[in-house]
Amino acid sequence: MTEFNEPNEPDEQQIAEALGAAANITLAPGPREAREAPAAAPEPDQEWTLPEGRAWVYLADPGRGLTKPVILGDGFNSGPSDLDFSWEILERGPYPFLTELRQRGYDVILLGFDERSASILDNARAARSAIQEAIARRVGNHPLTVGGFSMGGLVTRYALAKMEHDNVDHQTELYFSFDSPHRGAWIPIALQSFAHYIRRLNAAFSNQMNSPAARQLLWQHISEWDDSPETDKERIEFLAELERVGGWPRRPKKIGVANGVRTGVANGIDPGVRAFRGKGLGITGTHLYTQPAGEEKLVAQLRVVTLRKPQIRTSGMPEIDGAPGGTLEGFGILADELNKIPAIIGLGSEAETREHCFVPSVSAVALRDIDTHEKLHDPFPEDSGDSELDEYLCASHNEGHTLVTEELCTWILDRLP
Repeated sequence: MTEFNEPNEPDEQQIAEALGAAANITLAPGPREAREAPAAAPEPDQEWTLPEGRAWVYLADPGRGLTKPVILGDGFNSGPSDLDFSWEILERGPYPFLTELRQRGYDVILLGFDERSASILDNARAARSAIQEAIARRVGNHPLTVGGFSMGGLVTRYALAKMEHDNVDHQTELYFSFDSPHRGAWIPIALQSFAHYIRRLNAAFSNQMNSPAARQLLWQHISEWDDSPETDKERIEFLAELERVGGWPRRPKKIGVANGVRTGVANGIDPGVRAFRGKGLGITGTHLYTQPAGEEKLVAQLRVVTLRKPQIRTSGMPEIDGAPGGTLEGFGILADELNKIPAIIGLGSEAETREHCFVPSVSAVALRDIDTHEKLHDPFPEDSGDSELDEYLCASHNEGHTLVTEELCTWILDRLP
């Protein structure tokens, strides 16, 4: 970036200081209110310190102790797992999942990680330790249920598979995933390029996009703002390691739910439309677009501080932002965070489209890859034998990623051992 500014525009040092003082720009699921100020969670009955993480335990009956353990792995974000945030999403949203578990006699074990953006393989050590701790503390011999939300479903999937590979008895009868990206997740290249473009001013967003977990989860990734999208080396290595230990645990029944539909109905987001625009002096000229198909298609024009307005183009990509699946307010989160900065700094922005597909339905139910329009949109039956899961359920409507609904949660609850 050069140092030339338009008249009356804040300089690079002023913008860097303002961005540095503002909340970090990082992508996270859940309602905006929950992301910003979750209410305090109740005190857990037990708290376990684990390698790479911790577990918060809520017993169904403290007088009986731990009898029917259900381990719920946390999802992708930046920084350590936050008990208040987890409780807000799992209990205070559309459906009180944790209350329902405990009322049915199950003990809730919320599995958190010291760094949610660390390698899935590293965080699987916390999952493995939580499983062993639950077995050691359990009263009786009721089998475990182990799974997770979003990335947590992959962390626990790998942990269980590796325990079987290592001949370690995990005593788990049911594995579940909740909108987990078994075949990959998606963050628009437009958002990734913007994250890296502002790295010298504030590195938080770029660091999240370049974190080990992001590289492992994302189907297409860029490390620099002007890179060509590709499957990152860390994802290739993660998938190879997952395959080395068997791909999936074989002993438990494997179920999963998707926050998207199976009918092929799109989420209503059109391809190639402007989703985000800079309005303040310091960012005017920045335009981010939803992903179009075709060759040399414009997905972003970038301008922050300088007079330069480089364009980002992609080729051979499907129109994935509008695909059936769980959505993430990626463009909306970016605009919200920039609009928290005082207007005098000139970073005012608008999200004309707030969300995009994050985990396509076919990825959440481990049915197909996500690299073509047909794979993303072709309808599939309720019980496709092509899925790597034993049983799955898709939502009636495309909805927010990991939205905890009665429809999906009661289906899981009815299948607990």
